[in-house]
Amino acid sequence: MAFNTVPCAIIAPCQPPLFPAIFALMRHPFMSRLITYFGRGVLAIVPLGLTIYIIYSVFIWVDGLVHIDIPGIGFLIVTLLILGSGLLISTVIPQSLGGLFEGSIRHLPLVSLIYFSVKDLISAFVGDKKKFNQPVLVTINRESGLCKVGFLTQTDLSHLDLVDSVMVYMPHSYAFSGELYVVPAANVKLLNIASADAMKLIVSGGVSGK
Repeated sequence: MAFNTVPCAIIAPCQPPLFPAIFALMRHPFMSRLITYFGRGVLAIVPLGLTIYIIYSVFIWVDGLVHIDIPGIGFLIVTLLILGSGLLISTVIPQSLGGLFEGSIRHLPLVSLIYFSVKDLISAFVGDKKKFNQPVLVTINRESGLCKVGFLTQTDLSHLDLVDSVMVYMPHSYAFSGELYVVPAANVKLLNIASADAMKLIVSGGVSGK
């Protein structure tokens, strides 16, 4: 059986594929300039907007801890309470009393787990015994020269029967997580940069400078 064939142009104009047309439009100089402007606008607005949103959210959350219908009074009260507690602990309350309090908490299994986990996490960033204050470069593979940036957390591992080894914490990029490694001390090299710069470098995936 034979079929009559009719040229495409006689029935209806042949439509060009959709995606090539879109790509051609995006390659137009005017459209390319608009995309460039949009990208620069995102880079300028999003970090600022997200920072303001986070600060505002924390402000509202802290302000809600004190049920007083005066905007900002809750945040002020909590801030003064924290400052007052720090002043008392530093000048009035003896260290022995604080040690006695923590010693009693150690006998409460669940309470001690939560308390000391939170305290160690906070003290890693603030206070007199900050843990993430020694950025290091760890050699992972000497043959290929593969290295990773991390933070030296413990240098004496004799309680684990490990000699000539140290603990290094390596945060993940773009995440609030990381991994703890036990590596030979010979593979660790201290970096001459600030801890904040090292953390910013790691978290940003290496794209952030000083």
